[in-house]
Amino acid sequence: MDNLSPSDLKSILHSKRANMYYLEYCRVMQKDGRVLYLTEADKENLYFNIPIANTTVLLLGNGTSVTQAAMRMLSQAGVLVGFCGGGGTPLHMATEVEWFTPQSEYRPTEYLQGWLSFWFDDEQRFAAAKQFQNARIEYLNKVWRSDRELRLENFNLNDDVIQQSLATFHQRTESASKSADLLLIEAQLTKALYKYAANNTGKEAFTRKQQLDKKSTDKANRFLNHGNYLAYGLAASCLWVLGIPHGFAVMHGKTRRGALVFDVADLIKDAIVLPWAFVCAKENATEQEFRQQVLQAFIEHKASGFMFDTVKQVALQGQDEQEDDLAL
Repeated sequence: MDNLSPSDLKSILHSKRANMYYLEYCRVMQKDGRVLYLTEADKENLYFNIPIANTTVLLLGNGTSVTQAAMRMLSQAGVLVGFCGGGGTPLHMATEVEWFTPQSEYRPTEYLQGWLSFWFDDEQRFAAAKQFQNARIEYLNKVWRSDRELRLENFNLNDDVIQQSLATFHQRTESASKSADLLLIEAQLTKALYKYAANNTGKEAFTRKQQLDKKSTDKANRFLNHGNYLAYGLAASCLWVLGIPHGFAVMHGKTRRGALVFDVADLIKDAIVLPWAFVCAKENATEQEFRQQVLQAFIEHKASGFMFDTVKQVALQGQDEQEDDLAL
């Protein structure tokens, strides 16, 4: 078979791509026109293919390296590559992944121009922040209502505690007057969801911790951190494809370089990452089992497509929207 290059592959829209990978203790390389990762076994080296045309994000953890040729092919296929610590989270910073973003002079400008048309106006930017918050709750409603496995784990959208928390959230969001109010309201809702999830899974003494000691056995916190970084990967990919720089946040502050990544990732974290972190912790799952569960939920509930649709809607602000994100 003749060698293939990324330009020979049928382009898959980023909002429809199925794969995210976390690799450790391996070498990523190009061989025979494909991107592979090499691991060392006892008596032989093992090669595994990475389907780059259907991949959004590649996270490289401990003990990894990547060749220049592999990076060239990953860039041409529009795959975001991030270096991180063990388990998908950074070694030194809990709020940042160092992303290598593919470079192209043909990246779209429509959504950036639409974003900047409102971003410098405080009132319009605040209105966009409210749109994000409402979209986040709409997605949680949709996921928890349709996910049979979550219902079996007693994550019931009609529970009085959840309905009261959501009603309070909507009321306070509607009356909020500045971004700091929205951040406080968001934190209050998330705290209520943590308590609800902890009670459902027998972890009533749960306390949220962003950074954990390596020897900690608190799997719920560990899984929350891990799952959040998977969401950050999807968010970073969405923003790169649409050409919107990560610094133009609507909620998390204008002084944080990656703040818009956090805004977009928040669209799906409460709906998917939060409940599965507690369920998998209750079942004493491994990091890999948790990661597989969350990624499967991302695909099942079309998390990436939802991110694209929401960001595009906010960016265009009433303009005619395209039917899908631009193919690279």
